Amino acid sequence: MTTLSDKPGITLLKSGSFKLNDLSKLLEVDGLKSEMAEVAVTNDSNALTIGHFTMEPGVEFEYLYDSVEYKVVTKGKIVMRDQQGNKYIAEVGDVILFSPNVSVIFDAESDGEAIYTAHRKAAPEFAPQA
Repeated sequence: MTTLSDKPGITLLKSGSFKLNDLSKLLEVDGLKSEMAEVAVTNDSNALTIGHFTMEPGVEFEYLYDSVEYKVVTKGKIVMRDQQGNKYIAEVGDVILFSPNVSVIFDAESDGEAIYTAHRKAAPEFAPQA
């Protein structure tokens, strides 16, 4: 897989340049209104991935983070809960940090967008659509 850092210089990723994937199909969650796409920045021993995540009101879903990841909310709000039921509401400009091996429930009331960076290789199933 090619990475964004294969060539030296500046890479500008314009908003909307990647066609996002429908997460209801990828995660098999009926009624989920969420999309995302990610690309590899580097795949060396310090693999780094960036992506774009959106979620509209609909149904909640649970996701297990297997690496350090942070999201920066760029629009609306992302609402989530941890396994203990603590609720977190992230709004525009907020940064959400996920540690490895943490399970997060994204609430159905979420209505926002975020960009993210993950300290892992890009997942092929989340690659931008052709």
